[in-house]
Amino acid sequence: MEKTQKKLHERVIENVEKVIKGKSEQIKIVLAAMYAGGHVLLEDVPGVGKTILARSLAISLGLNFKRVQFTPDLLPTDLTGLSIYDRKTETFVFREGPVFTDILLADEINRATPRTQSALLEAMAERQVTVDGVTHKLSNNFFVIATQNPIEYEGTFPLPEAQLDRFTIRISLGYPDKESEMEILESQKVRHPIDELKAVGTSEEFSNEKLRVREVKISQEVKEYIVNIVDATRRHESLKYGSSPRGSLALMHVSMAWAYINGRDFVLPDDVKKVAPYVLIHRIIQNTESKILREAKEDILNDILEKVPVVVEK
Repeated sequence: MEKTQKKLHERVIENVEKVIKGKSEQIKIVLAAMYAGGHVLLEDVPGVGKTILARSLAISLGLNFKRVQFTPDLLPTDLTGLSIYDRKTETFVFREGPVFTDILLADEINRATPRTQSALLEAMAERQVTVDGVTHKLSNNFFVIATQNPIEYEGTFPLPEAQLDRFTIRISLGYPDKESEMEILESQKVRHPIDELKAVGTSEEFSNEKLRVREVKISQEVKEYIVNIVDATRRHESLKYGSSPRGSLALMHVSMAWAYINGRDFVLPDDVKKVAPYVLIHRIIQNTESKILREAKEDILNDILEKVPVVVEK
């Protein structure tokens, strides 16, 4: 009997786990954000594999990959590209910047100035950039993984709320457990396993999978549940501002992708609850009293998820 071909996401997760040890859930969440057509903010301490995760996803999916190290002297045109005068033709020729790729790793994004950070806004929201009044389309698979170090603030420029809202999810990889760290030591004793990583899919397959995710069924009751959760963030006593409608859309699309990755063609309320912390925590702003009391955003959102009832199908 012929062995059934594994689905793309199964092959990708299995492949990436050869490099990123003990982080299966985080890999699945990031892949769900990619399937949802969104962008990811990786906020974590140095050395836990943020860059390697981005590279291994690009290799696994057969996508183009570019990395930009954000620094205070990085200019917007260093990202988008610029028009250069060609003496031979006596015309301006556009030279593409690193945003013209499939996966862009914006490393330490909070080290660049707000002007440069904002250069990514149009690219992330509309998959296009405008230079000298001319609009240039980006790849349909364009995807940003931005990283920032949460423990080092000297020489950094915190991301404004408007830009944080562009990221579909925010996630931390965290330290590996002892067993996984032992595997890391063994696997990298001679060389890094990413050097031998091969593609297990193509960009065309990835594009097709994103279309299948949009076909996942989501009932009116589950959509109402999503809206009720987001609405509760706007009325919670510890929050000054709740999530925007963009947060509702992100929660719906990531829930659909999460259901698809877990082998279902319909969304459950549990899917919504599972991905909600990754989608909503960076979109809510605490009030002064909550900050003084040092309440954690995670605890506030958990309180909301516990109190918002699941809408029962009529």
